[in-house]
Amino acid sequence: MTRYTKISGFGLADMTTDLSLSTLSQLPQRVSVPSYDRAQLSPGILHIGMGNFHRAHQAAYLDRLFDLGVDHDWAIVGAGVMPFDAERRAMLQAQDWLTTVVELSPETYAARVTGAMIDFCPIDAQAIIQRIADPAIRIVSLTITEGGYFIDAATGEFDAAHPDIRQDAAAPDDPVTVFGILLAGLRQRRERGHPPPTILSCDNIPENGHVTRQALAGLAGLICPEVQGWVMDEVAFPNSMVDRITPATSAAKRTMVAETFGIIDAAPVVCEPFTQWVMEDNFPLGRPSLEKVGVQFVDDIAAYETMKLRILNASHAALSYPAALMGHDCVHDAVADRDIFDWVQQLMRTEVIPVLAPIPGVDYDHYLATCLDRFANPEVRDTIARLCQDGSNRQPKFILPTITDALAQGRPLDGLALEVALWCRYCAESDALDDPRADRLREAARHAQQSPAGFLALTDVFGTLGQQDRFAQAFARQVEAVWNGDARSVLRGFLDRKAA
Repeated sequence: MTRYTKISGFGLADMTTDLSLSTLSQLPQRVSVPSYDRAQLSPGILHIGMGNFHRAHQAAYLDRLFDLGVDHDWAIVGAGVMPFDAERRAMLQAQDWLTTVVELSPETYAARVTGAMIDFCPIDAQAIIQRIADPAIRIVSLTITEGGYFIDAATGEFDAAHPDIRQDAAAPDDPVTVFGILLAGLRQRRERGHPPPTILSCDNIPENGHVTRQALAGLAGLICPEVQGWVMDEVAFPNSMVDRITPATSAAKRTMVAETFGIIDAAPVVCEPFTQWVMEDNFPLGRPSLEKVGVQFVDDIAAYETMKLRILNASHAALSYPAALMGHDCVHDAVADRDIFDWVQQLMRTEVIPVLAPIPGVDYDHYLATCLDRFANPEVRDTIARLCQDGSNRQPKFILPTITDALAQGRPLDGLALEVALWCRYCAESDALDDPRADRLREAARHAQQSPAGFLALTDVFGTLGQQDRFAQAFARQVEAVWNGDARSVLRGFLDRKAA
């Protein structure tokens, strides 16, 4: 169905068209569409977590690869386990699983309708298990967020005592977690004599392949030691590093897609032009030739992964909390604030980058500059609220490991302690604290001025860092500074001390 609409805002389209396979030929020429025949695609990948990032990243890479006329047996079948996945599945099914991906640069917008996904499992554990058991599926990939891997912050190991894990261990044929579903599907493949698929994490977690293996094998050990040994010996878990800023889709973004490109898409994705994907090349059942579309395959991803987590992701964290306290709504506005820009740049250059092992051919200062340029893109309109989400899972991935290394190397950490103190004050003051530990964080943060050690005593976040005297003392000093002044004055004080 084609709808005529009053043009406003971007004012480029003179009509709008509901997105579907049958209407691709009706879209404006400025919209790129698949040149391949989607009827000739066959599934090779099951992806769990069909959010915006996956559709702007992995699915977009595969779409470009298919457009080269190769590897058409690696199409994606989507899957989801959360209640909101049912709504997303219904939206995508109504448009034949197609997604409009819009790259937003300050100079121009570019739209591409991607078609790499050809199906989406019902939101039902048994349906997903049967797909995993299908030998046509040779890769199962995941974007389930940093908090979905059942990591015990105190030990860094698998949290076997988590209630959901205990439930799956007690009822392995009726799982509720992603790892319970994965294990049930793998057990069926093993029983049928089929080799296991590669399990590929695409989440922002250090050593995400190792963490995924740890979780799956840990659950298997609670159910059947023999299956645990099989998982450890036979299943491949390559590490990967992914990068593309992909904000949430708002009603305004859907309107922009309609008005600018003439597409009625219930679930479009907007993202920055930059994209990066680095993987270890460990795929026993084969893989799509993604190197043809810019994916980098390496023997050891650790240094690249650490660079991204501790510079890009940590920069996001470092700017988000002072920006929220100072009233900024959008990331590009925060980067345009000179105090915040200088704070992030100084923290990275003096306390974060110095603890990183060098990577041959990589200039960390140039990488940092690239990250800040990307954050400054006003068209992406990424929000401070998004960056502030889930801090209790993100701080242990992006900030706390650098503190651990700084302690071990005897390097400065006052700025890192200040970042944690700013997060603490945000937890105390935010009326919309979006975090799975929100109640405990808020309570501890509100008493931090009198008891800074109480905040660090959240061992499921900080592990044993609170017991490290040098960090605990630095944090106490920064908490006092943060509570005795506003965020801007605290940042300026830090910068003045660094300049002295």
